[in-house]
Amino acid sequence: MSKVNIQPLADRVLVEPAAAEEKTASGLYIPDTAKEKPQKGTVVAVGNGKKDEPMTVKVGDTVLYGKYSGTELSVDGVDYLIMREADIFAIL
Repeated sequence: MSKVNIQPLADRVLVEPAAAEEKTASGLYIPDTAKEKPQKGTVVAVGNGKKDEPMTVKVGDTVLYGKYSGTELSVDGVDYLIMREADIFAIL
């Protein structure tokens, strides 16, 4: 897990996506054009939550999120997603 100087606001969460799969279960290599976006990642930073709703995820949690959730951003060459906590489906 990397250290980043971004502090999300309110109910937003900063997630570092997991790397895309390189091979299939049977051992075939997947070309770059056919790789799917990962839907799993690690929480890097968490906002303070809303007034009446405390945050349920914490830094270090591995989470599942929607395929098109969040906004992509790159800081120091590392890709992140920033999304609302409601876009997270589960904590693994």
